[in-house]
Amino acid sequence: MNSRPSENECFVYIMLPGQTEFVTAGKFALAKDRRGNPTGKFVYGRSYLESDNSVVIDPLELKLASKTYETSILKGVFGALRDSSPDYWGRRVIEKRAGLAELGEIDYLLYSPDDRAGALGFGRNAEPPAPRREFNQTIALERLQELADAIIADEDIPDEPDAEQAQELMFGGTSMGGARPKAVIEDDSALWIAKFNRADDRWNEARVEHAMMILARDCGIHTADSKVITIGDRDVLMVKRFDREHTKEGYRRGRMLSAMTLLRTDDDPQRRENWSYVSLVEELRRISSQPKTDAADLFRRMVFNALISNIDDHPRNHAVVAMDTHWKLSPAYDLTPSTPISTDHRDLALECGDMGRFANAENLLTQCEHFYLAPDDARIVIDQIETIVRDNWYVVARREEVTDKDCDKITTAFAYPGFRLGAAARAI
Repeated sequence: MNSRPSENECFVYIMLPGQTEFVTAGKFALAKDRRGNPTGKFVYGRSYLESDNSVVIDPLELKLASKTYETSILKGVFGALRDSSPDYWGRRVIEKRAGLAELGEIDYLLYSPDDRAGALGFGRNAEPPAPRREFNQTIALERLQELADAIIADEDIPDEPDAEQAQELMFGGTSMGGARPKAVIEDDSALWIAKFNRADDRWNEARVEHAMMILARDCGIHTADSKVITIGDRDVLMVKRFDREHTKEGYRRGRMLSAMTLLRTDDDPQRRENWSYVSLVEELRRISSQPKTDAADLFRRMVFNALISNIDDHPRNHAVVAMDTHWKLSPAYDLTPSTPISTDHRDLALECGDMGRFANAENLLTQCEHFYLAPDDARIVIDQIETIVRDNWYVVARREEVTDKDCDKITTAFAYPGFRLGAAARAI
């Protein structure tokens, strides 16, 4: 564990519960088998295993044990490590910064900033670096928005001090996942994800998503805190990070695993058969410290997503988090409506019942007992959320300053007719 790793290896650091400094947990190596397929190997360090307060990186796949773990799926990257690696937006920023069109998976782990999602870090040295102590402030948002626009347009970044500083600031948000431009901002002694609008957005995404977060809370769903800040003539959505806790010594970090990792799947369309709310709740029941509470909340999110036509409810938009030694379902985030043409049949990204992905009330009931809900209780939940969404979405949207024009654009997203059609035509 003390030897310096090769180009295809790196040390894995972790911030333990209640601490504000990293320790070295193990080493990850990526190689190719005889057929040229990537294979990943991970081993915990002996001193880490012997520590009294060590915790698992992944309770399902990387349990605390003196053995070498191997994987040939997900390009050889263990799911828990991949969750700390940047997604689409983060990779674009890293590639722009590195001046390279393609980087290896180890490169993305190493180039990704210290303030990635979760409690892991990566580096070439056996001793972990000190955690980052300074963060972007809200005063930087306007310059960050300009930089985000330039990266989206694939424009060259000006070679000047201000632009270089703004690029460094934007770089700090590259590990949070998703395709929207974002950065990490410190405000009110907390860390927030600043999500920027894009010039090609069909509506004001910042205000609409913020309104959906509030509407979800009205439906009894545990969501991340959010607010909208206006910079010039542009709105920025601020979502409070639930994997960080502010202390006078610094920020404590919570371990975090995406549903993509829990389901042992990825973004490959050929693996979408593994995208399932029912499978997800089964995994949640295995590792959650409050399985009944979390299962019921996941059911509510599934119903809510169906009722706002959130077809982007993919596995990266669900997660579990552990701020201490206990895993729990994370607060809901990335709740966005869509307006498909069909009014009879709309699908969620994850399967939600016996009829597959069909966002339909009867379909949602078919597997309700996996969520610890009897059919009659599940019907009550569906009816309650449907009433709130149908009757209140416009009031909430307008109160959060979504324009009438934008409300007209999203009006067909809510409680669409197909939610009660077909097999669900009978009263339930």
